[in-house]
Amino acid sequence: MDKYIITIGRQFGSGGRAIGEKLAKKLGISFYDKELISLAAKESGIDPEIFDNVDEKAANSLLYSLSMGLYSFGSGFSAMGDLPVNDRLYILQHKIIKEIAEKESCVIVGRCADYVLRDNPNCVNVFIYANMEFRKREAVKKHGIDEERAEHIITKTDKSRANYYSFYSGQKWGMAENYDLCINSAKLSEDSIVDLIIEYMKER
Repeated sequence: MDKYIITIGRQFGSGGRAIGEKLAKKLGISFYDKELISLAAKESGIDPEIFDNVDEKAANSLLYSLSMGLYSFGSGFSAMGDLPVNDRLYILQHKIIKEIAEKESCVIVGRCADYVLRDNPNCVNVFIYANMEFRKREAVKKHGIDEERAEHIITKTDKSRANYYSFYSGQKWGMAENYDLCINSAKLSEDSIVDLIIEYMKER
């Protein structure tokens, strides 16, 4: 493949972001996660902190706006100012993801990237998951989350990501048929998962 993109969907606490970073580093390609917020903020002139607060959270008006013809993905930013910040961020990230995929190989975490690039033949879609006990330990260790509240925060974050994915893609988050690989991160080390993804890409 001349250019290739690996998208990573992930349950909270599964280590998906860290795996994506290691994968990008090993392949010598760009990594995009929160970096997409910075790019969207730069393009729109909106404070990145505002975008950060609504990142991967669904609004409720974009589908109405699309049905009314107020916005078209292919024709710029008509009526963008009338949309909630959530929708403006999704639209900008949708556009930026498409542009990135055209110009370079990269790893992209979240943001419905697998759906945005669903027609790209050089896109490999991965979903990282794990059992709750593993994710609770990871949330406490890596994110500094209080042990008593870890399960609640994990469940709430996953629900938010699932709603976001469902709202903007019309599909169910975490369903195996939406991905090329679904990997249980509780069973393998991060480095082993990186190697597994690379081996899959070689075979494909």
